[in-house]
Amino acid sequence: MQVTETLSQGLKHEFQINVPAADLDAKAGARLVDLKDKVRLNGFRPGKVPVSHLKKVYGRSVMAETIDQTIRDTNAQLFTERGFRLAAEPKITMPTEEKEVDELLAGKSDLTYTVAIEVVPAIQLADFKSFNVEKPVADVTDADVDEAIKRIAEQNRNYAPKGEGAKAESGDRVTVNFKGTIDGTPFEGGTGENIQVTIGSNTFIPGFEDQLIGIAAGETRALKASFPKNYASEKLAGQPAEFETTATLVETPQAVEIDDAFAKTLGLESLDKLKQAARERLAAEYAGATRQRVKRALLDRLDETHKFEAPPSLVDEEFSLMWNSIKAEMDSSGKTFADENTTEDAAKEEYRTIADRRVRLGLVLSEIGEKNKITVTEDEVGRAVIERWPSFVHRFSKTRWSISSSNWPASPRRRSRARSFTRTMRKRARPDRSQADRTGARPTLTPTLTICGNDLRQKRCRAGYSGLRISAQAVHQRP
Repeated sequence: MQVTETLSQGLKHEFQINVPAADLDAKAGARLVDLKDKVRLNGFRPGKVPVSHLKKVYGRSVMAETIDQTIRDTNAQLFTERGFRLAAEPKITMPTEEKEVDELLAGKSDLTYTVAIEVVPAIQLADFKSFNVEKPVADVTDADVDEAIKRIAEQNRNYAPKGEGAKAESGDRVTVNFKGTIDGTPFEGGTGENIQVTIGSNTFIPGFEDQLIGIAAGETRALKASFPKNYASEKLAGQPAEFETTATLVETPQAVEIDDAFAKTLGLESLDKLKQAARERLAAEYAGATRQRVKRALLDRLDETHKFEAPPSLVDEEFSLMWNSIKAEMDSSGKTFADENTTEDAAKEEYRTIADRRVRLGLVLSEIGEKNKITVTEDEVGRAVIERWPSFVHRFSKTRWSISSSNWPASPRRRSRARSFTRTMRKRARPDRSQADRTGARPTLTPTLTICGNDLRQKRCRAGYSGLRISAQAVHQRP
């Protein structure tokens, strides 16, 4: 066997490999001998089929298998001897001319092919003991608990009918019957009876609720509204519709007394038990926010201390995943790059930078895992699945037009391993619990897997801080 390196450029290498026909023929002959005792042919007793006859019948297919196995074995030996860790599948170029292929399968010519690879660079890990990581601490105050209970009360507010002839206002609840049509034709799911609509809740398609302001019980109106472009039903997405709507009841919100009786409506024994439950929930959210802040700081430090060339193929793959997701989001929301005060080229450049960071951090975390023999157990995978399940439920229980597929979580095993990585990093780094953060930093909890918000630029911020696509559910911000 002869190996010639034809390209060595950064992380890219290419080799031309020649395997003599005699070597291939010997390997194919050994396979035929092994086949002799296994194959059954008419006219021959088991194990008595001449190898020459087997070669006539199965020679080409056996040679094809021999070539395939030889290429795999040769490549594996080459990569092992040179200490290569592949970043992607090797690209193998074989003869394509029919005459060359026939001679090769007949054992009359040498096997000559090229293999192009891209390798993972050697990674020198930083001294993690030199890392100083600030861990903000935020205690749950009585004011936090009171505010949380007020929000719960608001969500469980009772309504009472308004007087005869009273007009609906923002915040009122209107019970309606409606029949929807598109271009005068009824559509599936466009009819509803005794549907309760809270004006200003934004739970119906845009524009529907606002047109109920001023309506009275018994009054009929023709409401015009368009389905969002990202509506769940493709037949309705973006379509203008008209709804013949009759109000049957107009109700106004009532004051909520936050007391033991209210707590009991929520299934708790008393107001004290409700406050305790709220405090425990807030404490868990604050702890999660702190963990995400520490993890983000660690990823930033890893990024600062590990600058190396990332394999281009991995960066391209990561960029494609991100870009396709962003494009799908923008198409569904109807936004353009101009709406975000940028251009497509500028956005691509920014996302490619983020993709490069993600790949480098992924390789660094992988190296940390290998050096520290970090493993993920099946129990950890199971816990990760359970942990992520509420986010799936949340997505599909949201208003239908806001469902998006752009932020599907990474695999549970990947999340668990990343959690183990950052846990190891936190042990090695020295936490700095400053008194300023102990008293001044307050966690700002944000819903639906975002760090910086919902628009395009804020999604770029979120992506930039996510080493392995693990998005934070909450972050700390100073007042």
